[in-house]
Amino acid sequence: MWVCRALCGARTPTQLRRTLLPAWDRRRPAAASYSASAEPSRVRALVYEHHGDPAKVVELKNLELAAMGGSDVHVKMLAAPVNPADINMIQGNYGILPKLPAVGGNEGVGQVVAVGSSVTGVKPGDWVIPANAGLGTWRTEAVFSKEALIRVPNDIPLQSAATVGVNPCTAYRMLMDFEQLRPGDSVIQNASNSGVGQAVIQIAAALGLRTINVVRDRPDIQKLTDRLKKMGAEHVITEEELRKHEMKNFFKDVPRPRLALNCVGGKSSTELLRHLAPGGTMVTYGGMAKQPVIASVSLFIFKDVKLRGFWLSQWKKDHSPGEWTMASSPRVTQEGSAYEWLQK
Repeated sequence: MWVCRALCGARTPTQLRRTLLPAWDRRRPAAASYSASAEPSRVRALVYEHHGDPAKVVELKNLELAAMGGSDVHVKMLAAPVNPADINMIQGNYGILPKLPAVGGNEGVGQVVAVGSSVTGVKPGDWVIPANAGLGTWRTEAVFSKEALIRVPNDIPLQSAATVGVNPCTAYRMLMDFEQLRPGDSVIQNASNSGVGQAVIQIAAALGLRTINVVRDRPDIQKLTDRLKKMGAEHVITEEELRKHEMKNFFKDVPRPRLALNCVGGKSSTELLRHLAPGGTMVTYGGMAKQPVIASVSLFIFKDVKLRGFWLSQWKKDHSPGEWTMASSPRVTQEGSAYEWLQK
């Protein structure tokens, strides 16, 4: 869901709760001071003063736009999504929590309106995205420090720009950092129709990797299968099919994956582990089932599997900003069905 629609249409906290919040599936800037004034303001934002149920704690408020300093950037937000991490942060159970009161939203894209006298990396008209989680993107505009922003191309689809900073980057790092994969190698993942899952499919296809994509069964499973294959998925199977004995024959023709990507946990992650190649790695980056990852002793002893975790925010902490903007960066095409590689 996209927050920009709510900011343009919702008028009061009561209307906001009635229209936006029930539909949710899922370095605070020193930029704005918070005001509950009923007078019209140029800046509106979705603010929470306490952690809790988003439907109860998030309110649409008017904010006073802060004065710009020499190292600041005035940004008008163009689009900002609502994702599970946003909800977790509002609930207070995410790994990073901004100082309260806070504006919701970790992702989005904005257009630079003006820059301070010492800002050279961006200029008016450029598109920018948050450098880190917790910036607070659910607002119409704001003044941010230049360090809080990363410039992105403005000739890509708006929704792609608004979501490129988390899911595609997570997918790319997991494909690159845990196993030395080569063209023809296999990768298996669950929740393959998620944002990260779709990015994995597209990036893997561009790298010549074969993907085994596990999804939950549903009435329109063929429609979903066709959509994922159009993106570059080689195989799409259901959770139930993954548990069947016939999978043994499947891996006679397809190399067993050396890398498994798990964002579900529970039985789903156990099945991914069971099909890993000896010495393979399973990377967990989410837990939608809210169940633990369970691995049998035999998998450790006889197959020497490795269990790892990944969190993009921690990766950023462990690497310099220069490493964030790599020489090659993923770009979604207009059709959103493949990744091209832009040489910066």
